[in-house]
Amino acid sequence: MSPESITPPSAARPSHHRPGGGFRNPWPGTRPTGIGGLVRWALERARRDSRGPLAPPPALARPAPAPPRAAPDEVRLTAVGHSTFLLQLGPLNILTDPVWGERASPLAFAGPRRRHPPGIALDALPPIDLVLQSHDHYDHLCDTTVRALARAHPEATWCAPLGVAARLRARGVGHVVERDWWQDAVIGTAEVRCVPAAHFSGRTPFDRDATLWCGWAVRAHGHQVYFVGDTGMHPEFGTIGAHLGPCDLVLMPIGAYEPRWFMRPVHLDPDEALAAFGALTAAHPQHRTVMVGMHWGTFILTDEPPDEPPRRAAAAWAAHGRAAERLWVLAPGETRVL
Repeated sequence: MSPESITPPSAARPSHHRPGGGFRNPWPGTRPTGIGGLVRWALERARRDSRGPLAPPPALARPAPAPPRAAPDEVRLTAVGHSTFLLQLGPLNILTDPVWGERASPLAFAGPRRRHPPGIALDALPPIDLVLQSHDHYDHLCDTTVRALARAHPEATWCAPLGVAARLRARGVGHVVERDWWQDAVIGTAEVRCVPAAHFSGRTPFDRDATLWCGWAVRAHGHQVYFVGDTGMHPEFGTIGAHLGPCDLVLMPIGAYEPRWFMRPVHLDPDEALAAFGALTAAHPQHRTVMVGMHWGTFILTDEPPDEPPRRAAAAWAAHGRAAERLWVLAPGETRVL
């Protein structure tokens, strides 16, 4: 698939570009806490009593084999785990932030460990056309997964925010489209757009915020899906919704949010996820957009109980009077068809 740029980069430096290089969240209240906050969090955890036994991991649904291609007017979504989904937009097969690794860590023997098997085996995937990469953290960009996909699906095009393409190419990816916020591209039958998020980046202590983070919207075969990526609350959700037009699915993070004093700038909690969804869909209230909860249950990254995010999201959804069938929280391996 050969990508074609349709939005040239601006000559002026955008507000999310740091002077001298790198990137930042440009909105008040979205600056990550940094190393001092990490030390404070570690000390607080050390002083606390044990939180007791964890809830069991999400039960693996019995996955049905994914068809090589969905029907032309069909949208199929299958959960792999965390922020990884197989999205089949008609005949177009897409992966989001693919992670099949055992740990969200640079180390094979330490770091957050996967609590359930991937919902689809890596070798059971249909032919992949497009991969949406939101940023470079280990729970979203996995070395072994990238290398395996690059070997098994060499014709796939990866969409990445600024700076991340080099990381992907170094792991064997042959086709990468790199974009800044609000830039877009045509890739085969798909139109993709890179949109803002409030987060941070880095894979070592020495490359903090050297690469960009983002969300991705994909329009193809009469449908549009917005993969929000990793984000805290920010004021651009309404602008994104108005700019993109109606979305059929919004893949929204709902987990990894405690303690709030530390996580608020970079991770939504379920109530904020509902507020973000409301802002996104305000310009198109008649469209029956479905929110898909993600970024929970697979890796224990933060302090909330790992089974709490979907319960809180469902309660907030009901409290807002929204139709229950428009909130999807998929078990690993579960497929739903729009």
